[in-house]
Amino acid sequence: MDQPSVDAAPWPVIIQGGMGVGVSGWRLARAVAERGHLGVVSGVGCETLLARRLQDGDPDGVLRDAMAAFPIPGVADAMVRRYFRPEGRAADEPYRPMPLYHHAMSIARQQQLMLGAFVEVSLAKRGHRGAVGINLLTKIQLPTLPTLYGAMLAGVDYVLMGAGIPREIPGVLDALAAHRPCTLRLDVEHAPEGRIYELAFDPAAHWPGEPPPLVRPRFLAIIASHALATMLARKATGRVDGFVVEGPTAGGHNAPPRGELRVDERGEPVYGPRDAVDLGALRQLGLPFWLAGGAGHPERLRAAQAAGAVGVQVGTLFALCEESGIAPALKRSLVAHAGRGEVAIRTDPRVSPTGYPFKIVTWPEDPSRGGARERICDLGYLRTAYARADGSVGYRCPGEPVDAYLDKGGRREDTDGRRCLCNELTATIGLGQRRAGGSVEPPLVTSGDELGALAGFLAGRTQFGAGDVIAYLGG
Repeated sequence: MDQPSVDAAPWPVIIQGGMGVGVSGWRLARAVAERGHLGVVSGVGCETLLARRLQDGDPDGVLRDAMAAFPIPGVADAMVRRYFRPEGRAADEPYRPMPLYHHAMSIARQQQLMLGAFVEVSLAKRGHRGAVGINLLTKIQLPTLPTLYGAMLAGVDYVLMGAGIPREIPGVLDALAAHRPCTLRLDVEHAPEGRIYELAFDPAAHWPGEPPPLVRPRFLAIIASHALATMLARKATGRVDGFVVEGPTAGGHNAPPRGELRVDERGEPVYGPRDAVDLGALRQLGLPFWLAGGAGHPERLRAAQAAGAVGVQVGTLFALCEESGIAPALKRSLVAHAGRGEVAIRTDPRVSPTGYPFKIVTWPEDPSRGGARERICDLGYLRTAYARADGSVGYRCPGEPVDAYLDKGGRREDTDGRRCLCNELTATIGLGQRRAGGSVEPPLVTSGDELGALAGFLAGRTQFGAGDVIAYLGG
């Protein structure tokens, strides 16, 4: 497990965005990293994806091979016993679910999270000496500590986090690198005055003997304002190594506009001058930064570097390349329609249970068009913690069944327009859950605005790889 320090490594020019649930999986991250740039795996739902792929038979054995290298005894064996199906599932058989996690998490549940992240990162790092990162959402707090530790056990080089204020994460990385206990403040709605809730993780609880030495990964905060960058640089609990500056044209979750929310005639949030990042103020911090959102063009890379950036983070082009995790048939359909300009990208202020605006893509063959989905919350990554009357912690999601949400003190108006991103994004990579009556969870595709200009990049091609994207950008 020994590895050289990442502190002496050169900064990558191109960062491949950490997209969706498994869209930026290990195959894509490895394809980028082995070409000398930063490949990034998504850290959301790694253990669920591992469990479902094991139930689908792991036909090439690559997952079980990676699991066998997990250094804590018994963890991989327990996962195999519970979820592996040598012949795969029957065509009409649903996936065996994983238990929802809570703020007081069992050792076994922590180890599933650790193992899922370990497998993604270790497979992404195989066969080359390039850098691999993991992307997590600050908003999704419960799995963060075990996921980070599992990624570090696999030698992850970078941690990237946005969708919130990741002020505590640098100190967490310091503690985990030394195998020390650490905590993360849990955001709890309606918490009693003066009451602080914390998530706790102790690496020593998992080791029967001496753990291996670890190296602290570099930490890049994903930000949408120079004020947040300044605060993190000065007040984070440890070293912030750099920033990814993400504008509202990027795919997935976007930062909400500053000030009072205004929407245009299409119902999309209106962004203005206050939402532009002051790159001059950012440069004064003396830390490296990368520009993201509509950056997938060689001219954008040159402009970013002229403005003082090391380079760019690119999502949309990598999301549609052959190595990405989007289900092949879905990807082919999307690329074909985008090449003809037959796609629509909308920034929806309501669709995400998080309350953050979220980009959604529609096109003529979009399998989610016109379908009605039964409200079910059985993955639970986007649940919000709230304080019950007795001070204990409960969980609710505006995308769950409305009556259940209201019973937990939620407001009916918060449920309007919400969708289950957890299940729909999992379906986008071909791992959608089968429901009663034979229906399968519909996919949801997100993309940056530059999808609308994909024809220029395709130049007549119907498919392309990560290497084509890097060559196009000039890397």
